[in-house]
Amino acid sequence: MRVVIQRVAQASVTIDQKVKAAIGKGLLIFAGIEHDDTLEDIEWIARKIVNLRVFDDESHVPNLSLQDINGEILLISQFTLHAMVKKGNRPSYIRAARPEVAVPIYNKLIDNLQKELGKPIGTGTFGAEMQVALINEGPLTIWIDSKNKE
Repeated sequence: MRVVIQRVAQASVTIDQKVKAAIGKGLLIFAGIEHDDTLEDIEWIARKIVNLRVFDDESHVPNLSLQDINGEILLISQFTLHAMVKKGNRPSYIRAARPEVAVPIYNKLIDNLQKELGKPIGTGTFGAEMQVALINEGPLTIWIDSKNKE
C-alpha cells in the first residue's frame, strides 16, 4: 500500500457537485492499494499515519501527532499511486489492485484509521470521479509505502 500524506489547514472532496466530506486541520491522505496488500499493511499504515509527528508544538517544531492536536483525516482512494512509467509515456497500473480486491482493503483501512484516531474520518467514494480541494500547510507532503518500511 502506498499513501501520500499532506498536512492541511482544510480539505474537502466533491462528487457530482456535492461535498462528500470536509475536514479542518489534519491530514489529507491519498491511498493506493496493491493486489497483495494484507491486514499487516493496513494496520502498519494506519498506526504510522495517526502517530506521525508532523504538527508544530509551541516552539514551532513538528513534535505533535494527529491525536495530540485532535486533528482530522480525509482519505481518498487513488490507484494511480501505483503508476509505472518505465516503458513509454502511458502509465501502467498493473500493480494496482482490481476493485474486487481493493474495496475491502480500502474499507478496512477506513476502519483501522477510525479505530487508531478514535473518531470518524472523512472519505471519498472508491472509483468515483472526485474533485479534491485543500489548503496545504507547510507545505508538508510525505510518501509512505508499506512494502518499503523506511
